[in-house]
Amino acid sequence: MPFQIKPTKFPLFSPVLQVFLLMDTLFRLVSNLQPSDQSYNSSTSSKNSVDLQNHCFLNPPPPEQCFTSSFMVDQPHFSASSSSNHRPDKDHVHQDHEYISTINSTDRWFAPLDVNLEFSNGWASTLIVQTAIAIVDNNASQIQQLMWMLNELGSPYGDIDQKLAFYFLRAMFSHVTNSGERCYQTLAMVSEKRSCFASMRRMVLKFQEVSPWMTFGHVASNGVIMEAFEGEKKLHIIDISNSFCTQWPTFLEALASRSDETPHLRLTTLVVARSDKKMMREISRRMEKFARLMGVPFKFKAIYYSGDISQLNFTELGVNDDEALAINCVGAFRSVTPVDNRRDFLISLFGALRPRIITVVEEQADLDSDGVDFVKDVQECLRWFRVYFDSLDGSFPSTSDEKLMLERAAGRAIVDLLARAPAECVERRETAARWARRLHEGGFKPVSFSEDVNDDVRALLRKYKDGWTVLDDGEGADAGIFLAWKGQAVVWAAAWTPEPLDGEKSRQSSCSH
Repeated sequence: MPFQIKPTKFPLFSPVLQVFLLMDTLFRLVSNLQPSDQSYNSSTSSKNSVDLQNHCFLNPPPPEQCFTSSFMVDQPHFSASSSSNHRPDKDHVHQDHEYISTINSTDRWFAPLDVNLEFSNGWASTLIVQTAIAIVDNNASQIQQLMWMLNELGSPYGDIDQKLAFYFLRAMFSHVTNSGERCYQTLAMVSEKRSCFASMRRMVLKFQEVSPWMTFGHVASNGVIMEAFEGEKKLHIIDISNSFCTQWPTFLEALASRSDETPHLRLTTLVVARSDKKMMREISRRMEKFARLMGVPFKFKAIYYSGDISQLNFTELGVNDDEALAINCVGAFRSVTPVDNRRDFLISLFGALRPRIITVVEEQADLDSDGVDFVKDVQECLRWFRVYFDSLDGSFPSTSDEKLMLERAAGRAIVDLLARAPAECVERRETAARWARRLHEGGFKPVSFSEDVNDDVRALLRKYKDGWTVLDDGEGADAGIFLAWKGQAVVWAAAWTPEPLDGEKSRQSSCSH
């Protein structure tokens, strides 16, 4: 039965005092952050209503900071006991946070909040959307009530609704306080300092083991690149991806098994400047060792760039005329800023290189917004990340450090999407149809996946749990093929080749005669 939230004796501070308290605790928290050396596997305990002291990420803050710090940073470790799929108990909603005791009580209480929550399914979406509406309406008292409820009910260790409540609360709080940039940079800094090559490699490999989310694009791209390179002796792949080169060992194996002479492969991977150079050296060493084992002549080079990929000087990549060139883009487009037509400019840069083929793998979501309609942005984020979290729950065991790392990354993406300026965002996903239009307008034409490649993709999905399917292009825009979780498209893969130039058209026409 739906549960009617009862009025709570939660003091209503003046708007000025609310902003002062929230901003003060936020800035003290962020300025004092230090990375934690605690293990992911340390044991913690939690209750159905979240124990906020256990949410304080690093050095436990003073009591008055618990409300803000509980969702301004990620949790340091995973708790098997707290990850059980329990539901918040409607009769067990605490209202005795220690930080309240630091404020003199007043005689003003909240009026009843008319919210019906079905705790069996989707209650977080109701609260989150109503919070977004209150933010747009500038309703300070309702914002405070709803955020307090999300803070009470949310947890990064609970079920999907609890996780959504936890991560969206942090993003919307950052939006309200104009602290999205600081929050995002803090989360990114902590993540980078706590990660190492071993943990990142373990996370990526585990993700690929239990879910086709990444391997779907790898198999589709490798297949179409191999077909485009048929008969070529010198190959060059420019790799713009976020999968730490895990795509390429199977490609090297396929090259080694070709019936003709094994071609020479040059792999140039583009890496953001802040990436760990030691990690990339280790990847290079492993790739070169594997290529020697496969008997494939191979050269690896990492090129570091600042800003987004559209600001890179592509003429410095050393593309040779005697090489067959492929550009592989996996999760690369969404990091390009959507302002000033930079995404269209990136397509023109690709066209100038005249590649044999471009492969594109991206996530299927409409998250490229100018921020005008905040409620709509929140709703699309909710739809997308609910499906994503559900796919993680359906793929990983209930207690998994790797799943927690992926969920934390999703939490940072939610902050990026809802609380940062569009020019600074790195998570602005667009649908396959919109990218197809860009590529068409940039002088490219689609390349269909062959039946062999489609068979390889379908065979891949049979290795995973039920729920994953492949959908053909349903958008009518040559958008490629789609990976779907429970019928909802989540990742798309497509291949494109440049339209012939005028001189090339003339040569082709004369050859045909």
